[in-house]
Amino acid sequence: MSVVTESHNLNTNIVEKSNKRQIDDEDSEIKIKAQKIEDTKKTVQRVKRKNYVIMLGYSGKNYFGMQKNNDTKTIESDLFSALLKANLITKEQFEDIREIKFQRAARTDKGVSAVRQIVSLKLPDSATKEEINKHLPQQIRVFSVRRVTKGFNSKNQCDARTYRYVIPTFAFAPEDPSFLTQEEELDEEVRYKQISTINGKPYKEFRFTPDMKEKLNETLKLFEGTHNFHNFTSKIKALDPRSKRFIIYFRCVEIFVANDIEFAVLEVKGQSFMLHQIRKMVAFTVGIFRNIVTDDLIKDIFSVNKIRVSTAPGLGLSLHHVHYKYYNERYGQDGIHEALDWSECDEETEQFYKEHILQNIIDTEATEATTFDWLAHFYTPTRFIVRDTEPTIEYIEEIE
Repeated sequence: MSVVTESHNLNTNIVEKSNKRQIDDEDSEIKIKAQKIEDTKKTVQRVKRKNYVIMLGYSGKNYFGMQKNNDTKTIESDLFSALLKANLITKEQFEDIREIKFQRAARTDKGVSAVRQIVSLKLPDSATKEEINKHLPQQIRVFSVRRVTKGFNSKNQCDARTYRYVIPTFAFAPEDPSFLTQEEELDEEVRYKQISTINGKPYKEFRFTPDMKEKLNETLKLFEGTHNFHNFTSKIKALDPRSKRFIIYFRCVEIFVANDIEFAVLEVKGQSFMLHQIRKMVAFTVGIFRNIVTDDLIKDIFSVNKIRVSTAPGLGLSLHHVHYKYYNERYGQDGIHEALDWSECDEETEQFYKEHILQNIIDTEATEATTFDWLAHFYTPTRFIVRDTEPTIEYIEEIE
């Protein structure tokens, strides 16, 4: 073999060994990085988690409700993203919230807001409201993060919930008698013109009298106590036990004027509520004031007879309090846990409510006429509320 050939083979071997060494080094480096990532994941997953509750407020504007729903913009999707960015949950937990035992005290619908929503979940001890708020938009704020007992469930251990509904008082103005005898649908422009004035004045100038406020509170009392509310929701039949709900109180707590429109603030406290129940109760009350709801409908509304009721806009509705009376009595004074009353957050939550929720309701009513538009689309009384023509027996048979 020539010297040139030997030299070439030698160089080739050196290059091959060098390349192999480089590949081995790169493989080793990749394995080390992969191991570090895996170790980091395990470390995060090994972080000791305890039961916590988060008290948060949010404006429902531009959100499709509270509950996470795939790629839909919801309150929970933003909340979980903030928890992930704050390294308080893992990617796997973000994808499957059952791993952190997540539960909400109440599910709010599209456009509905909350002042003191409560969610329970497992978090590391490092969780703080400041860290979570760093990654949240301004329309969602965490007001408190608090330890609770093992196995605490924000929904199941809730004793009652308090909601408010803010509505322009012109919604309660009596209807023109000609509308009440109308059988055919009116032209939209005719209907808008029909309700645009009240007693010869622009509808926005309507103001409650003391007698009207008294009548409003008397009417709202019709809902208090235990009743069959199957006509105030959907998909729940008359004999379904879930249709029985207990309303502790329902009343008008305030009347104020903003943007030259008078508003009434209705507050309702109950053990629990069904889908659209409060908005339908508000609509039914409006129907009574506008002389659309007749005495026979009032008499039958809690019976097994099927009556379809309109649903008031979601804009005015907000969750204000979630009550844990039994939990507070049992654990609030045990020296280990804190009572879930949130009184220390009242100033902060009230400011958030006024700036982000109430102001949005006022501005939207002034610019988009949400309530006026809702009323205008009832061209005849039967579009507002109607007794179902199907025999009650059919509904009974479905349950049995």
